[in-house]
Amino acid sequence: MMPAKGLYLLSTRQNRSIATGLGILVVLALTPYWAEAFGGSYVVSLVMKAMIFAIASLSLNLLIGYGGMVSFGHAAFLGLGSYVTGIAITEGMTDVIFILPMVLVVSGLFALVTGAISLRTSGVYFIMITLAFGQMLFFTLSSLAHYGGDDGLTLWDTASFFDTAFFQYDGGLFYAVLIILTLCWGFVSLLSGARFGRVLRAAKQNRMRVETMGFNTFHYQLLAYVIAGMIAGVAGFLFACQAEFVSPAISTWQRSGDLIIMVVLGGMATRNGPLLGALFFILVEEGLSLVLHEWRLIFGPLLVVIVLFANGGLAGLLRRLGVEE
Repeated sequence: MMPAKGLYLLSTRQNRSIATGLGILVVLALTPYWAEAFGGSYVVSLVMKAMIFAIASLSLNLLIGYGGMVSFGHAAFLGLGSYVTGIAITEGMTDVIFILPMVLVVSGLFALVTGAISLRTSGVYFIMITLAFGQMLFFTLSSLAHYGGDDGLTLWDTASFFDTAFFQYDGGLFYAVLIILTLCWGFVSLLSGARFGRVLRAAKQNRMRVETMGFNTFHYQLLAYVIAGMIAGVAGFLFACQAEFVSPAISTWQRSGDLIIMVVLGGMATRNGPLLGALFFILVEEGLSLVLHEWRLIFGPLLVVIVLFANGGLAGLLRRLGVEE
C-alpha cells in the first residue's frame, strides 16, 4: 500500500497537471479577445487549426504514449473524418447531429478492422502495417473522382447545428472546437488514470506478465486503437468544417509523422503533452514560414534540439520548472 506521503505527492502532481491543462484551455478560450492585437481573425483561425491537431495528438498519445503502439497511419482517421463530413455536406446532409455520428461509426469501424489486423504484429511490423493501411486509404480517397480525386473537394455549404448557422461563424466554430478539445482532454485523462489506462501502460512494459495476471491485452489495445481512431475522426470532421475543403493530402504518412512529432515534442504519456506539442508545432511552423522562405531549414533542427535536450518534451520541461505532473 502506498504511504500517505506518496499519495499526497501523487495527488499534488496530478492537481498541478490538471491546473496547467485548464490554464492552457482558458488561454485558448480567450483567443478571440487577445488575438485582436496580433492579427485578429487570422490568429483565431491558426489557433483553431492548432486545437484541431491537438485533438488528433491526444488520440495518438493514447496509442504511443500509454500503449506503446507507434502508428504511422494515424492521419488516415483524419482523412476519413474529413471525407465523411465533406461527402455528407456535398450530398445535402449538413446537420452536425447526423454528420458526427456517421464520422464516429465510420472511423470506429475502420479502426476496428485495421486494428484487429495490425495488433497481431508488434514493433516495426506494426509500424509498417499501419503505414500500409494509411496509404491504402490515401489512394482510395484519391480515386474518388466524383468527389474531386487528387484535387480534393470544395464544400460549397457549411455544417449546421439543429438547423442553425452556429458552425458558419468563426466564433461559433472556434468554441465548438474548444469544447470538443476540452471533452477529449478530460476523457483521455480519465481513461489513462483508470484501470484501463493502467493495464495499457503495464502491457507496454511487459505484455506477457500482464496476460499471466488474467488480462487480455489484445482487447485492451484494440479498444484503445478504436477510441483513438474515433477521436482522430472527430478532428477530421472539425478540420473539414474549418477549411471548407477536404483533400487526400491530410491522410498522408507525412501528416502521420507530424502527429507523432507533436506527441513526442509535447511529451509522451503526459496529460498536457499533446496540447503543448500541437500548439508549438503549428504556431512555430506558421510563424517561421511567414518570416523565412527556407523556414524548414530552421524548423527541423529546432525540433531535434527540443526533443534531444528537453527530456520528456515540453511537458517534461514544465515539470522541471514545477508546473507540470
